[in-house]
Amino acid sequence: MAQKHNLTYQLTHDLGKAIVTGQYKPGDGLPTEAELCEQFDVSRSATREAVKMLSAKGLIASRPKKGIHVLSETNWNMFDPDVLEWILSSNPSLQLLKSFTEVRAAIEPQAAALASTNATFEQLEMIEKALERMKAAEQGLDDILDSDIEFHTSVLRASGNPFIVQLTDFIATALKVSIRYTNATKGESGDVEKHAYILDTIKSRNPVKAHDAVKEILDESLALIEKNLN
Repeated sequence: MAQKHNLTYQLTHDLGKAIVTGQYKPGDGLPTEAELCEQFDVSRSATREAVKMLSAKGLIASRPKKGIHVLSETNWNMFDPDVLEWILSSNPSLQLLKSFTEVRAAIEPQAAALASTNATFEQLEMIEKALERMKAAEQGLDDILDSDIEFHTSVLRASGNPFIVQLTDFIATALKVSIRYTNATKGESGDVEKHAYILDTIKSRNPVKAHDAVKEILDESLALIEKNLN
């Protein structure tokens, strides 16, 4: 059973990445299930499950007698971590990074404001631990990217809003690329002082300052991306 699951996921991954990187264009037909079985050396049941998974992600449509066709990008579930990872691992455009940062700007400042009101002692500790990791990363003692992502996702979890918390995986997946890009463009890692200030505003239970502190960081990222777009 585990082997079948692994083969199913591998086929889903290979086909999904081929679609989002443009190897298959919208409207293109995919090989039949029988052809996929032979091409990838997997069972019919594993192939059928992979097709179902890709359909659920909005990448393809499979209909009797019409075969499997690739859907347009507007149908893709961008909030699906797999879809997002496939897109971001294929050299995403600056326009896509801008769109994602705009989503962050709509969510994260409000999440920080909510965290300043709702965060438990344990959740504040998690944000603080992430900040300590960022400080250690500046000394080469931790991973710069992972610690930065942990800080932002810890704030999301501390918001106390279940809908925002549901976006944690989506935000974490895309942050891997967007933070890497902005840090490389600025020539520096995440600003520990600004993140420390965000934590201070949350701990002091000041929603307005918490909102504005996160907004400032994201406004800087957007300005950086827009500068390179022009």
